[in-house]
Amino acid sequence: MWLYLAALVGLYYLVRWYRERRVVSHLRDKYVFITGCGSGFGNLLARQLDMRGFRVLAACRTENAAEELRAQVSDRLETVTLDVTKTDGITAATQWVKERVGDRGLWGLVNNAGISSPLAPNEWLTKQDFLTILDVNLLGLIEVTLSLLPLVRKARGRVVNVSSMAGRLSLVGGGYCISKYGVEAFSDSLRRELAPFGVKVAIIEPGSFKTNMTNTERVLLHIQEVWDRARPEIKETYGEKFLASYFKALSKNRLPICNENLSLVTDCMEHALTACNPRTRYSAGWDAKLLYLPMSYMPTFLVDAILTWGLERPAKAL
Repeated sequence: MWLYLAALVGLYYLVRWYRERRVVSHLRDKYVFITGCGSGFGNLLARQLDMRGFRVLAACRTENAAEELRAQVSDRLETVTLDVTKTDGITAATQWVKERVGDRGLWGLVNNAGISSPLAPNEWLTKQDFLTILDVNLLGLIEVTLSLLPLVRKARGRVVNVSSMAGRLSLVGGGYCISKYGVEAFSDSLRRELAPFGVKVAIIEPGSFKTNMTNTERVLLHIQEVWDRARPEIKETYGEKFLASYFKALSKNRLPICNENLSLVTDCMEHALTACNPRTRYSAGWDAKLLYLPMSYMPTFLVDAILTWGLERPAKAL
């Protein structure tokens, strides 16, 4: 019995390996639009796809970032400045993309732009704190996607949405995890809706990686700012000891060690764009595969105990 089971598992992985190694043809004729190319995953992916021969259309938030990127790549890559929270900017960028792709359509849309702060215990934050993150990570992603879908559908191409393991497991308070749960839900419904048109939707779920967005000093500075403007009753309820333990937990990245090899993520993105049979979800990083993904299936009481381990109890806790 165990021999048959092992044979079936081996056959499954052999078939999956064969399906996933097949690459689409004519890559040099295909256009890919990427948001958030000023740094991090987006910047590396733009350079990586340019070397692969794609016609990369890279969106950066500032012109300075766009100039720096252009200096590192071939003449095939073109840039545009884009703030994904601005409808006018998205409309202009969509027209810009349309002028370049013409009748060929847009083969790939990679929604990579994102922010992580402000994050803190939910009660310390305001509605605007949540909106700041949701506008970029979720609502901006949705608006960019809806604007460019006709071009992607024309090419029967790919939509690649960058989520996070925080879209499976809510690790911290604030809008970040909420936005990533939203990306997962939007991507799932979009995948089913676009399947009849030959468009494939993939979700990238990185673990903890070292980027500007996860810079520990910057994150802690934002938390301190949130604490400084918190209402007096909030400070009294939680206390300085809780704040210190919260800082300590985040400075140690709570559970994982940030991975500096960003290509683990961009390789997943590239595979989603180039494979004839891309995966629906890609988990990038050892912590995503061995820590966060298994934790997302653990009993709730056990996950809660792990994520709150080492934290001081609030000053006025029962």
